[in-house]
Amino acid sequence: MTLANRITSARFLLTVVYFVLLTFTLYRRDGTLMTAAFAVFLAAAWSDLLDGYLARLRGQVTHFGRIADPLVDKILVCGSLIYFLRIDPLPGVIPAWFVTVVLAREFLVSGIRGAAEAAGIPFGATFWGKQKTLVQNVLVGTALGYAAWLPGTRWAEVLTLGLMWLALASTVISGVAYAMDARRLFRSGRI
Repeated sequence: MTLANRITSARFLLTVVYFVLLTFTLYRRDGTLMTAAFAVFLAAAWSDLLDGYLARLRGQVTHFGRIADPLVDKILVCGSLIYFLRIDPLPGVIPAWFVTVVLAREFLVSGIRGAAEAAGIPFGATFWGKQKTLVQNVLVGTALGYAAWLPGTRWAEVLTLGLMWLALASTVISGVAYAMDARRLFRSGRI
């Protein structure tokens, strides 16, 4: 197991800890728990940059990394958005239809990636996919900060809402880009 893959595995464990902390905030509104969740989220999000950088730097891009890295990203972001449907004041800013669009895109891309990888065709992240992940991570971090320290603050609500719309645009654009790549693969007869 490469160092990058170990970091990806550790990021999955951080994600579990993060969701445990978010679960406690559902039952006990506590700024300390939200702050801890925010810190763990930041560690998980930043380690995503580190594992990819190390894998490319060392020439250690692996099948495990190409599958596990985006999977952990999806769990972290999609799980966060699902929790946000219950953590006040986020349901008023991040609606269920937005979460549904993000989930649909992630299922679509995961299906495409799985089919390509099963056929022996590497289907790694593209520029649009990386940009989408960055914007979604910024949205999640901002939403956590808004819920933890600034609930009811108008500028923080507007910032979170603006990031939600930016995340929607990047989610749709990257999904369309992946679908177009998949269409070319399917037409080529390689899958």
